[in-house]
Amino acid sequence: MLDYALLEALAAVVRSGSFDKAAQEIGVTPSAISQRVKLLEERLGTGLVVRGQPCTATSAGRRLCRHAEEVGLMEHALRSELSGLMPSGAAPTVRIAVNADSLATWFLPALSGLEGRLFDLVLDDESNTAEWLRRGEVSAAVAMAPGPFQGCGSRALGVQTYIATASPAFVRRWFPDGLSEEALRQAPCLTFDIKDALQDRWLVETFGRPISRPSHWIPSSRGFVDAALAGLGWGMNPLSLVRPHIEEGSLVAIHPGSRLLVPLYWHWSRAVEKGLQDITASILRTARARLEQA
Repeated sequence: MLDYALLEALAAVVRSGSFDKAAQEIGVTPSAISQRVKLLEERLGTGLVVRGQPCTATSAGRRLCRHAEEVGLMEHALRSELSGLMPSGAAPTVRIAVNADSLATWFLPALSGLEGRLFDLVLDDESNTAEWLRRGEVSAAVAMAPGPFQGCGSRALGVQTYIATASPAFVRRWFPDGLSEEALRQAPCLTFDIKDALQDRWLVETFGRPISRPSHWIPSSRGFVDAALAGLGWGMNPLSLVRPHIEEGSLVAIHPGSRLLVPLYWHWSRAVEKGLQDITASILRTARARLEQA
């Protein structure tokens, strides 16, 4: 049987990336944390942590951290059913993969008021968040893929609406005769990271083909809006983020009437379904209120 004091130490090191920070989190010395992790590795006969800056988990370490998370969530669910059961140890951490635009628009309000757990949010593109759940590295994910996946539950959240926006000065500079393929090949656009395909998807939907173009790389949802306001380039922004700027005239749609609709889904591991019930309910409720419904 696993010693959960040792498992707690491992999870804290992987979560914080440091033996010192893990010690502060648990309330023991760094030497005690190191001894616990080493003892767990010796008992299992395999390495669990790659020591570095930051410390990271091996494959076996990641699986044990996931197990610790699952146990914590199951105990949390059990305490809600058995009122006399006292809390043991720190609040369980729930690891969730979510895309940046959801994080910047509607997701955090969904977590408000959910007590008794801590959240570890993994940021990735909505086209890739489901892979974190498939690999067993998170307990739940907001993703573009509908699922359901093996061992997981799935519910539709709604649609995130995007609009291609730029500053009025940018439009006057680069599109004086209106939007065209030739102008788009010259005008700088904005790209979040190498996984960001929203601009390409919109161009294919609008012009029937991808269009090569120069790009600024801006890995931030708010930064995307700020870059557009500053006249750096055009980009696909969530309508909920840019609507006030469009209404005041500081941003304009470069192709009025055109929208890109991205469906989003909530996926969760059935192994910890009970421990996620109130989280799932809050996320579905918030998504219904803040996302467009198909």
